[in-house]
Amino acid sequence: MKIILALLLAVVLYADAKKEMLSLYENNKYENACEVGFANLNFYANDEDYISLYGFSCLKADFIDRLMVPIIKLKFTKESRSNGAYFSVIMMQKKLLYHAMIDGYKLSSFNLPTTDHVLSKVFDLYAQVQENTPKEFYIFEDKNDKKITYKLTLLKDERLSKIVIEEFYDNKIVKQHIYW
Repeated sequence: MKIILALLLAVVLYADAKKEMLSLYENNKYENACEVGFANLNFYANDEDYISLYGFSCLKADFIDRLMVPIIKLKFTKESRSNGAYFSVIMMQKKLLYHAMIDGYKLSSFNLPTTDHVLSKVFDLYAQVQENTPKEFYIFEDKNDKKITYKLTLLKDERLSKIVIEEFYDNKIVKQHIYW
């Protein structure tokens, strides 16, 4: 009897975790949704809707490295494969941009798919204007909206440097994204 009660309680708690993650996502609390998703990922290992929601929550929270699980797991439906490919493009662009900024790797020879994510936009802009001499920072204008600009810098650290993308609207900072 105790085992059945424990199993029933576990099922109810995990069902609540899925609803909680959706509610957090809908209320733009992406970091919290990503954390709830991560904490319960083992219980939804085969639920591609859950894994997609987890992936988009982490993406919007700038936890790009947490996209590896969705990239690997999303494969059984057309929509899931599309989401997995979307996450994969952003992950690859992050890694290549980091490699380019830290190691001077040239991106101009790449012809990659792109997305509407800020990291993709900055990746595409950086790949087009990358010069031989690195700059302290780069300013890019959004292709679709002249009021949106991006400032790309490298925050150097002796242990692990980070890419910083600052989004501006009408010269006012809207959001800062930090990736390693």
